[in-house]
Amino acid sequence: MPYGTHVEKPILAVVERFGQSGCAACECYDPGMAMVADKRNAVLPARFAYLMGLYAENYHRLTRLFAPQTLDLGGYRSSVDDGLDLYLEVVERHPYTMELHLTYGIADRDTGGPSPSAWLRVYRDAHVAEATHCHPGKRLWHALGPFPPAKSVFEHRMRMASFLNRWLEYLAEQGHSCGTLEPIASGGALPHCA
Repeated sequence: MPYGTHVEKPILAVVERFGQSGCAACECYDPGMAMVADKRNAVLPARFAYLMGLYAENYHRLTRLFAPQTLDLGGYRSSVDDGLDLYLEVVERHPYTMELHLTYGIADRDTGGPSPSAWLRVYRDAHVAEATHCHPGKRLWHALGPFPPAKSVFEHRMRMASFLNRWLEYLAEQGHSCGTLEPIASGGALPHCA
């Protein structure tokens, strides 16, 4: 039977493809295996692609909630009926990126910094938002050490992106929006952590 023809009984096809020596009589490429691999990749996206998708979803959630691209540098407060004021600070603005700080005014009992807190880098040209760090006073090298393995860095970024995604969803459910944002006077107290 020629290689590549449809066979009802796959086990027989394997036997018929090999000669008496046990070596394959034809090429090693099996188009059926490529189709299985293609379906697997379609069902289970690569982890990096998933992370980039989270970044994109965070960008769209953030822009729908607060439209940070329209805000001037400075601090803003959003008050809704939940009793917790949310603070958003536009720290820096560049042609294609923005640095934001998002936090509640609650002090963390261990560090004294605001908690929960997220420092965000928004890439306006790529339409992605990355949480650069989520712990008071802890940048990536504080959390993971000076030379962490790539897998640890990736997993940490995945946790931060997932946290931001859930938090933005929660904020939308609570009623926070660009309509609830009010600028804070330049002398106003905005919770900070470095």
